[in-house]
Amino acid sequence: MVCVNASPRVLVYGATGHTGRFVVDELLRRGLTPVLAGRSAERLAAVAPRHAALDHRVVGLDDPELLRRAVAGAGAVINCAGPFLDTAVPLARAAVEAGAHYLDVTAEQPVVQALYRDLDAPARDAGVAVVPAMAFYGGLADLLVTVALDGESRADEVEVAIGLDSWWPTAGTRTTGARNTATRLVIHDGALTALASPAPTGAWSYPAPLGDQPVVQLPFSEVITIDRHLDVGELRSYLNTAPLDDLRDSTTPAPSAADESGRSAQQFVVDVVVRRGSDTRRISAAGRDIYAVTAPIVVEGTVRLLDGRHRGPGAAAPGEAFDAGEVLAALEQEPHGLASVLRQPATTAGGSGTLVSSNESCSVRY
Repeated sequence: MVCVNASPRVLVYGATGHTGRFVVDELLRRGLTPVLAGRSAERLAAVAPRHAALDHRVVGLDDPELLRRAVAGAGAVINCAGPFLDTAVPLARAAVEAGAHYLDVTAEQPVVQALYRDLDAPARDAGVAVVPAMAFYGGLADLLVTVALDGESRADEVEVAIGLDSWWPTAGTRTTGARNTATRLVIHDGALTALASPAPTGAWSYPAPLGDQPVVQLPFSEVITIDRHLDVGELRSYLNTAPLDDLRDSTTPAPSAADESGRSAQQFVVDVVVRRGSDTRRISAAGRDIYAVTAPIVVEGTVRLLDGRHRGPGAAAPGEAFDAGEVLAALEQEPHGLASVLRQPATTAGGSGTLVSSNESCSVRY
């Protein structure tokens, strides 16, 4: 096993993007040293004045040796540059070869599968961790499900319902959506299985502030992360349909700042119901701005990788790599983290009893 680089320097790839800027600010707030990296020299030269004194590195993805040199000296790499189908594997491989931990914020299922398949053994040999989907999509649901299981690894059924009061998509979200054409996967009979077409629709009763909402099955990267470390019989993921209407509308604007932190006014709830035998548990997290909240999530993971509060090398899901309860508790304390994490008794089937078949397929990709 090689000696792991414990440097507080963190290379942020895609640092000039919408999410990347939040990540850089959060790293600085946590006392780490961001290194700004990306494909565009022009965009790196035009960073916000508060970031102008930070180290900048223009890095393409088609030269493995250049990538390794760019990563050299960093203790961790955070990839915020989608489409992750194009960026994740080459950047993660360069990080592992340089002895740096790797995290990203992908919602793309094939990306997480590829990183688990291709980088687990090399990361173990290098003594570093590879933790994809440490973000709002993917990681947050994975952490919530892990906490709901309370130390157990088996669930008969898991339902994840993501609710947004609106969705103002970034340019990166739209580009990723056009690039990601893979069949979405759910877990059925204990195995990864293609989502039914057309995608089932129905209704979900979210905690405040969303309440009752129409939903469609729309799984993100949480399916792959949960399948990585938990034994689940059935897993269904839903998104309410109102934000999908926003996403489908080409005139919907990008997010705009509602306060001095740069966060938008968007509100979200991630609601999880876990069933094992006759035992049903429910846990939910609420907050503001799905892009901005990704920063404290991925930076919390980065801090724990650098200070040793993780479960060892290799490619891992967020709830596998870290103590999920500790991470959620820390995110509740962050100034721009989660507004609340609530454990609730599930008095109904969590909404699944109202799900009905639909003749309309969800065509949105992300």
